[in-house]
Amino acid sequence: MTVTIKLGQLAEFLGATLRGDPEKAITGLATLQEAGPAQLSFLANPQYRKYLADSQAAALLLKAADAEGFGGNALVVPDPYLAYARVSHLFDPKPKAAAGIHPTAVVAEDAVVDPAASIGAFAVIESAARIAAGVTIGAHCFIGARCEIGEGGWLAPRVTLYHDVRIGKRVVIQSGAVLGGEGFGFANEKGVWQKIAQIGGVLVGDDVEIGVNTAIDRGALADTVLGNGVKLDNQIQIAHNVQVGDHTAMAACVGISGSTKIGKHCMLAGGVGLVGHIEICDNVFITGMTMVTHSITEKGSYSSGTAMQPAAEWRKSAARIRQLDDIARRLRQLEKRVGEVTPDGNASSDG
Repeated sequence: MTVTIKLGQLAEFLGATLRGDPEKAITGLATLQEAGPAQLSFLANPQYRKYLADSQAAALLLKAADAEGFGGNALVVPDPYLAYARVSHLFDPKPKAAAGIHPTAVVAEDAVVDPAASIGAFAVIESAARIAAGVTIGAHCFIGARCEIGEGGWLAPRVTLYHDVRIGKRVVIQSGAVLGGEGFGFANEKGVWQKIAQIGGVLVGDDVEIGVNTAIDRGALADTVLGNGVKLDNQIQIAHNVQVGDHTAMAACVGISGSTKIGKHCMLAGGVGLVGHIEICDNVFITGMTMVTHSITEKGSYSSGTAMQPAAEWRKSAARIRQLDDIARRLRQLEKRVGEVTPDGNASSDG
């Protein structure tokens, strides 16, 4: 599918200042280096400014400072990356599903499916589930008993919702995601693990996105909760009774242990791990592969671990780390000896 939009129409859509030909036809988006004479591009990162002069793009999304001296067509906006995000939906080739229930889908008699929803092939909708208007349920999805999916939701093929999962409006869930699986709860009886029934559910707010093969476990007692606008990348584990605040984002392979609470507007980079039963305040950024072992009560950026080094240097550093306890012990002994031979017990540099 090819979409053609005039540059003037894009300017009006974005509220941008147009510099150039309003009749210029735009058929797609591309990077500065790869854009052709019918494509729109953008400059958001200064490190790509070097490609600006030679770009073959039909037009560019630029800040006012970058537009000065640029001779081609431009849409001048305060934030080119945000403008690109908005425009991207106009050129999205993702097929739109037709409303209705596919003849191979299995829908319980007491399930409520809005006529404007789309239920794909071989999907299963169990008893007392409620599917709102404009929802798309992809092929082979499973929607458990008493689940609720709000207006405009989109579930890719093979999404699984166990029973009692409630999802807000305009939520996107990618293939392989599982919401409402049983949390990892066991009691130890003389070395034997006894299973704890997980009787809570999962509550997901509006405008949430959940990536491929991400797992969100149901609560042991109360619900596991994702706030409005939460964005989760692929292969993330959210354990039982976790609470994630509004507009927090997590990159791939983050793991959150049970009953941890994460505030609003936080960002967790790839591979971050959090132990259970801790709290993270609002506006915290945690860098990649950080292991968080206690609560964070002040906003800011946090890291753990050692940075990458050439292998030979890393081995030397690792060897020195193993010697730190011994070095600390020897230093304490040395300080004690110096104190014993120095007047008033204070070390002095005087001769």
